[in-house]
This record gives sequence, structure tokens and C-alpha cells, in this order.
Amino acid sequence: MILRNKIFRITLFTCLFVVSCVTKDLEQIKSPNVIYILADDLGYGDLGCYNKKSKIKTPNIDKLASEGMMFTDMHSTSSVCTPTRYSILTGEYAWRTRLKSGVLWSYGPLMIPDEKATVSKLFKKENYNTAVIGKWHLGLDWQLKKSYKQDDIITNDFGLITDYSEKIVDFSKNPTRGPSNIGFDYHYIIPASLDIPPYVYLEGGMFTSPINDYTEGSNLDRDKDGDFWRPGPMAQGFEFYEVLPEFISKAKDYISKSKKKKNPFFLYLPLAAPHTPWVPKVNYDGISQAGQYGEFVTMVDDHIGDLLDHLKKLGLEEDTIVVFASDNGPYWKQPYIDEFNHRAAGELRGMKGDIYDGGHRIPHIVRWPGKIKAGSKNDIPNTLASFYSTVADLLNLDSSAIDSHSIFSQLVSDSKKETYRPIIHHSSEGHYAIRQGDWKMIEKLGSGGFSLPKTVKPKPGVRQERLYNMREDLSEKINLAEDYPKIITDMKYNLDSIRSISMN
Repeated sequence: MILRNKIFRITLFTCLFVVSCVTKDLEQIKSPNVIYILADDLGYGDLGCYNKKSKIKTPNIDKLASEGMMFTDMHSTSSVCTPTRYSILTGEYAWRTRLKSGVLWSYGPLMIPDEKATVSKLFKKENYNTAVIGKWHLGLDWQLKKSYKQDDIITNDFGLITDYSEKIVDFSKNPTRGPSNIGFDYHYIIPASLDIPPYVYLEGGMFTSPINDYTEGSNLDRDKDGDFWRPGPMAQGFEFYEVLPEFISKAKDYISKSKKKKNPFFLYLPLAAPHTPWVPKVNYDGISQAGQYGEFVTMVDDHIGDLLDHLKKLGLEEDTIVVFASDNGPYWKQPYIDEFNHRAAGELRGMKGDIYDGGHRIPHIVRWPGKIKAGSKNDIPNTLASFYSTVADLLNLDSSAIDSHSIFSQLVSDSKKETYRPIIHHSSEGHYAIRQGDWKMIEKLGSGGFSLPKTVKPKPGVRQERLYNMREDLSEKINLAEDYPKIITDMKYNLDSIRSISMN
């Protein structure tokens, strides 16, 4: 039961920091390799280590959790993918940019400026080799046909270019800007999600095959979401079922080649799975109790196990930090819950896109043998933007990222002290929530995402803000806004203050 006499104070720029002494041994260790594995639309409740009732077997990721630290209150900075990917690489909320809601689409320009500080640039300062292999979805600067109409350029309310029409893109020419512009030495990517054209691999900024084919799309009426992908240009020989194995194969090759080099490496590995289309290979048929989606998650788990085994065989396991996370919550609607009795978001309310925790509370595991205590757990709320400052601490560099709060000391010490720095949640429709300690305040009514109702018009004289105690009410069922108006006032002030911070 909530203690009504509990004194609650929120101060934006005042927080309790974890104070821990890092031993001399840690200060003198060899610079570790870092692999950041980012699953796409994987749910908090899909993994056995997070949900004992999961209908999906994930022994490899569960083993990774048993060998490292498992975070129980980690959040993506958005409940959809592009803004979260931006935050991981920059340490900043994406809503500070032109992207105020939703995601970039097929032909949006690179949303990270060349001069922006990024995680990959931090690693390069310390002579790391850097690579991204996987789903990019942060924009590319496509070359356009010489003759096109202004109407074919898609702009937002601020007049900024957000996307182009595929009919004006010159697919005979490679994009002019991409991962190499923000600190990656090597990249092997698909431009966006596996259900968004163009369907093509780019290696080192160049198409690996000509874009001379076209797919009519699959299941366009979306009677079964898992089979869906959009129509559009496609590279010769592109196979949807081979994308996940292809990325893992390329990652293994990169790790093998990196072992022969003098410098350590940073590999950012954003998978395109288990995002739609759910395309498990035929040998996974019937292996799961959660249908086609569960089969695809099992395939993801198997491939991650293969990658980790490869790391071990090369003798790099002890010298490599492995981070595993998801970019947002699962795309798992109520009919799927009813059909399979599987809750991809666990006890959490909502799904991908939503302002509820099911939209953005995600699995997050970090393994560093001998440095991070095996089988440990961390219950401190934080976001994936923490990666930037954590890397800065690891490398003994200064962090300039305004929304990133390092978890390095939490990883390498036994401290159980909590921090009370506020974090911001953001939905696909652009709704905001703020989290401070146990409390979460949602600014508007509705899910702000994929769950119905998405938006609700407030009634006159009725408060539209909602307040939940996340320690006692993980499923966000009991709205306490009317009981604690002072907390609402303080949290609204803090939310407005954080949003007003300028990056300039």
C-alpha cells in the first residue's frame, strides 16, 4: 500500500549518484572489445530470464543474463525504433531533433549531422575499429533524379525534409551520406526495417546488388501482421528469410578479422528481427508455442548463441563486453495474447508504440566476464541513452550528451544505491511521460501509440494527466493523479524543464 505521508521531492538538476570506487585493476585493464546487439521489437516478456511464463524458449539469451547483469527497469527512449537508435548513438532524446513523432521512412536523409558527437566517434578517439552491421533506419542521403517536382519532397510542419518519394530516387547511384559520416569505419546494412523498401544491402556505402527488381509486397491487407511487408524496389536476389543469418554471418566475419588487428573493436549489431515480417526459416516450423512470432524469436536466440559461441572459440569472450537490448516493446496485440496465452510484454501494459511501459520497458543485459558480477540484477530506472556516457566512462573520456546518464559504476560495483534522476518516455504519436523514482506521470490520455484508444479528448474539468506508482502497480491499472496533485504539479514542471533544454 502506498504511504500517503511519503515525502516526494523532485529536483531536476539534483540527484543521488552512485558513488563507487573502481579498483586499480579496473583502471589498468586492457581496452575491451564492445558488441552492442539490438533486437528489433523484442518484448520484455519474451525471454525466459524476464518472464518464467514465456511460451518461447530463449536459452542463449537467458544464459547471457546468467553470466552478466540483467536490468529490470531499462527503457528505450521511444516506443518505436528510429528515435531509440538515435539516442543509443548520440545520448540524446530524438524529440530534440526534427523527428517529433514516428520514425523515418524509406528515403529520409541521415538525421545525425556529421559534426554531432556519437558513440562511434568516442571509440575512434581511443583507436577502436568501428562497425555497424544490421538494420540502420537513421536515414541515408539518397541521390535524386535530375528532374523531380517539389511536391515529391515530403516535409514536416517545420518545412524540414523528412522523406522523398521512391519515384524521384536514382537507384543507379549509391547514397552520399550514411554510417561512415558519423564514425563507423565499416558498415553492412539494410536502410530501414525489413517491411520498408528499398530492400537492399549496402556495404561500405555501396549497393551489393543492383536495385533492378520490385516486390508487390506481402499480405497488404494485414490479416496476419507477421506476414506483412510493403511493396517497393528490391535488389536482385534479395531474400527476406536470409537477412538475419546474413547479418550474423557478417558479424562473425568481422569479429574474426578484428582479432587479427592490433586495436580493439566496437561492433554495433542492430538486428532486423523479430520485427515484421516474421520470417523464420522452415526448420523452425512448430518449434514455439507462440506461433510464427515465437518461431522467429527462437531463431533470433539461436543466432545470438551462434555469435557468442564464435566469440568464445576465438578466445575473445573474456576481453569483450556484450550488451543486449531491444529497441522498443513488442508488436503483440490482444488477439495474439488470447490465441497463444503468451504475453510478449509480460505484466506490462501496452505494446510497441505506446506510452505505457509495454511500449518502452525493454530487456537489457550486459556481460563482461570478471568485471560484472554474474547473475546480478539492476532495478534502477534508466534509458538506452545511457550507453553514450557509459562508454565515455569506460574510455575515461568526457561526456557531452545532455540526456545520457552513465551506468558504468553500477556495472562494476556492488552498490545498490538508487538514483532519482528523471527520465522521459515518448510514444509513436509524440505523447510524453516522465519517470522519477517509483512514480510515472503520463501527460495525455490514451496510449499515444498502437493500443486503442490512441488518443482521448479530456472532459471539461477532468484532469488528463495520469499518475502511477510503478513499484506497486507495474501494469498501470490504478491512476493516482487525484490523490497526489502536488506530485503531478512537480512532475509537469520537471517535464517542461527538460523539454526546454537546448542542445546548442
